[in-house]
Amino acid sequence: MKFALTPEQLRIRDAVAKLCANYPPEYWRELDEARAYPEAFVDHLIRDGWLACLIPEEYGGAGLGMVEAALILETINRSGCSGAPAHAQMYTMGTILRHGSPEQKARYLPAIARGELRLQAFGITEPEAGSDSTRIRTTAVRDGDWYIINGGKIFTSRFQHSDLMLLLARTTPYEAVQRKTDGLSVFLVDLRESRDQIEVQPIRTMINHETNQLFFRDLRVPAENLIGEEGRGFYYILDGMNAERILVASEVLGDGYWFIDKATRYVSERVVFGRPIGMNQGVQFPIAQAYAQLEAASLMRWQAAYAFDAGERPGFEANAAKLLASQATWAAANAAMDAFGGYGYARDYDVERKFREARLPLVAPVSNNLVLSYISQHVLKMPRSY
Repeated sequence: MKFALTPEQLRIRDAVAKLCANYPPEYWRELDEARAYPEAFVDHLIRDGWLACLIPEEYGGAGLGMVEAALILETINRSGCSGAPAHAQMYTMGTILRHGSPEQKARYLPAIARGELRLQAFGITEPEAGSDSTRIRTTAVRDGDWYIINGGKIFTSRFQHSDLMLLLARTTPYEAVQRKTDGLSVFLVDLRESRDQIEVQPIRTMINHETNQLFFRDLRVPAENLIGEEGRGFYYILDGMNAERILVASEVLGDGYWFIDKATRYVSERVVFGRPIGMNQGVQFPIAQAYAQLEAASLMRWQAAYAFDAGERPGFEANAAKLLASQATWAAANAAMDAFGGYGYARDYDVERKFREARLPLVAPVSNNLVLSYISQHVLKMPRSY
């Protein structure tokens, strides 16, 4: 089996790279310094239709698949840009397209495709539950035609730049369900109507990645905004999570290839002791090793994306792709930092900024240790470790 890009996919890659060329390293350095959101870049992605790539043509989108979405994000990051400020608008489609009602799709998807609405916020993680989503404490209680939501979320990114938020809450108490994954429900929250009912506390992080802690106090959400059946939300978000893993792995791979491209050019041109430092095996080998790891991780990512497009739930492939991509890119980041030496710490070379960004995927959107636990239990059938 060979994963090769089609002529149409190659045109997509070239078009995205051309867009990214309008946003040089100076643009991202200034944003990093100011801790600012890349409004112009995200608007450009929306205007050219790339963030609507997964939305079916009948709703105004491009009707592309996960393979193309993965290619778009990889290209963005390999170009030196960042897909993280906008990627949620892609991976949330995994839940909405497979489980949203025809009425919900007709109401929201065309406006998202046109760029009139942004779906960038995904509210799942809570301070006490952490990676155990079944232990969340945010509750949604039915009250006639409404659900009343109380609780809070943490690490909810892009809230300030989103019109809609996908939110997971408990509609049946944990103690009252037979399976801990039951009793969870997903809601599409229209922030245009309810933003003032949500308290927001921004969280400053080591990279320019806008994220927040949210507090809900009697947040009223129309019952018609419930995705699918009440109590089945955990299973619905799995499709969103698999999409998230594939797409995050893709942009992480883009960063890894960026490090390799940057390092190979530098070590071929940097002359010390009368010869390019790239002639030294101590410099060459870590870069070559990281590149081999990236290529292997990329194959797992493509396998996951093809399976997703075939209607499968590629839990292992999606999680393994994220695991391997994050490890390979971290190896590439360290190889590049070693190759650049002191210049790697200099802001104008961009390595230090990308280096900081490359550390996050090892622990988010899911910790690699949790991925290993998942593979151990659900794939290799070893005893549960947590």
